Amino acid sequence: MITSIAVLIGLTLVLFGGCAFMTGQALAATWRPWWLALVYGLMLGAADRFLGFALFQGQLLSLPGWLLDSAILIAIALAAFRLTRARRMANQYPWLYQRTGPFSWRKL
Repeated sequence: MITSIAVLIGLTLVLFGGCAFMTGQALAATWRPWWLALVYGLMLGAADRFLGFALFQGQLLSLPGWLLDSAILIAIALAAFRLTRARRMANQYPWLYQRTGPFSWRKL
């Protein structure tokens, strides 16, 4: 399924996790819908599988591996999306919303 734990941590979490985080931030900053993080996460998962194959002789056409990589990247992108959206709502509309936590806001 996965090449090794080191490849999963280094490639998926560090390299592509950073890309997924920036993707979530960009989607929230440009007021795009949250479900686009799913689409981009699946594409990032495919790129992650390819680099694991090309650089570390991993299995390219592994559905469980791709789903695992994509699920991790989607979770990171959605967390970044929600963090950025909560910050923007509270900062851009301070007379309407107050931030109640890292992922949430409430109406005043």
